[in-house]
Amino acid sequence: MKLAVVKIGCIAASPLLDLIFDERAEREDLEVRVFSSGAKMDLDSCMTVVDSLNDYEPCLVLLVSPNASLEGPTKLRTNLLENSVPVISISDAPSKKAWQKKDEQGKKILVAQEGEGFIIIPSDSMIGARAEFLDPSEMVLFNSDVLKVFSIGGVIRAIQTIVGNSIEQIKSGKNLELPSVTITADLAMEYANFTNPYAGAKAFAALKIAESVAAVTSRACFKIKESEDYIPMAATGHEMMRAAAMLADEARELEKGQDTVYRTPHGSDGKIKTKRKLKDKPK
Repeated sequence: MKLAVVKIGCIAASPLLDLIFDERAEREDLEVRVFSSGAKMDLDSCMTVVDSLNDYEPCLVLLVSPNASLEGPTKLRTNLLENSVPVISISDAPSKKAWQKKDEQGKKILVAQEGEGFIIIPSDSMIGARAEFLDPSEMVLFNSDVLKVFSIGGVIRAIQTIVGNSIEQIKSGKNLELPSVTITADLAMEYANFTNPYAGAKAFAALKIAESVAAVTSRACFKIKESEDYIPMAATGHEMMRAAAMLADEARELEKGQDTVYRTPHGSDGKIKTKRKLKDKPK
């Protein structure tokens, strides 16, 4: 089973996405390769991965990018679908425009094409990408804060499980049902599986704060024109994400204090095992 992870630009879900399906490099049923356009998302940069991706002949592609409705990710997704390669796009809240349609009553719904699926993560909020504020260190700090919220708040486990289901369907030759899902804070909490209600409350708060950061950083990046106004606005978004990460960390510490941290490691055959107690074997 060949899984291709295609990274176009960067959102917080991108950096470790390929590793969450084989965290100890012990799976015998799965091979994972990464293809990337780097930081750029223009059409030419996105299409540079096509030849090497086609040569790899993946069974499934995870296409992760900011705003999947932009020209570059859209063209790449279309190219893969035309070549009958199943695609699951993983993206942030603005990507909804890529699959948004109106039903007969005029209500907006999300609809994927045949052979594609999508996972939208509203808590993967836009970074404060202003030159006066964002340097490499700040970029890494912001993304590490988001990843802490994802890991503790259930987003990573949701992706592990949802994509894992598609992998298992392909392996077994079953009818492939690709996901069309938005990982809201409520849904993420179902996968987080906390036992301590205070831990759950802290993690849920972290996810909701992370979701709200985009309203602040997008305003700083696109709406405010004067630097004396947009610089502190970008910093505000990053402070919010830091606070979310601290809340998430507190939630995990509460679970550790009770020895009830939920873990879902992969077996060598790809099956997801579970455990609670630190000294227990996963089953």
